[in-house]
Amino acid sequence: QVQLRESGGGSVQAGGSLRLSCAASAYTVSRGCMGWFRQAPGKEREGVASFYSGSGSRDYADSVKGRFTIYPDNAKNTLYLQMNNLKPEDTAMYYCAASRHPTCRRFSSEYFAWGQGTQVTVSS
Repeated sequence: QVQLRESGGGSVQAGGSLRLSCAASAYTVSRGCMGWFRQAPGKEREGVASFYSGSGSRDYADSVKGRFTIYPDNAKNTLYLQMNNLKPEDTAMYYCAASRHPTCRRFSSEYFAWGQGTQVTVSS
């Protein structure tokens, strides 16, 4: 059974940085598609970034391009999301997820395994 466990969330001021981690078990980060999603209260879940290990391709939501970076550590079987220049609108619960879909996109319906989430709060 695939298990994903996020960590690294917290509270920061606008302009600050955080790095989220997603440790995977029973799923090889270096062989598939993984993504980061977020959901703020009262809003739909948003696909923030996806990474396909086969090609090394990355896809980002326009709202985070240039500020967030998704990358794996294959030795640790862990996926990271480096978040810089954080803004109050980045405040949300962040989830990592794994997909077996042939195209690695940021649609939550294409992901079959989810972590419990880690909270990110950015104050102005």
